[in-house]
Amino acid sequence: MRKQILVLGGAHLDRRGRISGGTAMGASNPGSWIEEIGGGAFNVARNLARLGHDVTMVSPRGGDPTAGAVAQAAEAAGVVDRPFVFLDRATPSYTAVLERDGNLVIALADMDLYRFFSPRRLRVRTLREAIAAADMIVCDANLPAETLTALAVQAKQAGVPVAGIAISPAKVVRFRGAMLDLAWLFMNAAEAAALSGERVAAVQEWPGIFRERKLEAAVITNGGRPLAAYSQGETCTLTPPPLAEVADVTGAGDALAAGTIDALLRGLPLENAVTRGIAASRITLRSPHAVAPDLSLEALEQEAALVGTPEKVL
Repeated sequence: MRKQILVLGGAHLDRRGRISGGTAMGASNPGSWIEEIGGGAFNVARNLARLGHDVTMVSPRGGDPTAGAVAQAAEAAGVVDRPFVFLDRATPSYTAVLERDGNLVIALADMDLYRFFSPRRLRVRTLREAIAAADMIVCDANLPAETLTALAVQAKQAGVPVAGIAISPAKVVRFRGAMLDLAWLFMNAAEAAALSGERVAAVQEWPGIFRERKLEAAVITNGGRPLAAYSQGETCTLTPPPLAEVADVTGAGDALAAGTIDALLRGLPLENAVTRGIAASRITLRSPHAVAPDLSLEALEQEAALVGTPEKVL
């Protein structure tokens, strides 16, 4: 069941260093380095293309060699790349340092170029037509707040659902003006706290908090601990089964979003969609790459069978 998916947001260079021993803060640590093309929106785009959808990506790009690397990565993934290019600027980048177990120590995001994705870009004829023709739009919080708000309103008027990717606690607040018009928002507990201004002890509390804020549906994760998901009258929670080994946490949340979105587009109920989202995340966690090369519908279905059944909450 191929769907037309339009993705707007981050597509840039990811640099990730992994410490090979114990982490010594404020000191030199032995380790290794990997560079690949990433970005929250781009990771979701490539995962959805792997799952059989027709995906178009729109993102700001610089005039440097990295821009060409992003274009090559899109072509290799089967994603239609429609950037708007600023020849005198650098393509954004994300640099992270990971502990030996794959958990994040610290990261630096050089994302200034994304602020040029202003609301007026949404009025360009080709992009207006792409929005109207999409079955689903995915955007991430690398875009400016005013652009996310304008996009959500424009898409809702066109009858096209929009799914948001939170990216980070610092950036998720850019979705505040768009919350009334979003169909879905994917975030972790720290991002949910930043967006809502609330701190909760139990994951089951998040759906009520965001329903009060008129957010139609959301998935709130918390690493390997229980997650919560809700849409309309449904709410469910699920604790992901433990993984024996985690290669890299980068892209796991993006894979969860892609797996869930794919299932929703196929008409699966919420609990099944969340199960497939977790399955996609687990496949990605076992991979050293932000987008697992072995992700496929068959692999997703096999992994989902191992995840278990979410608990419905009334």
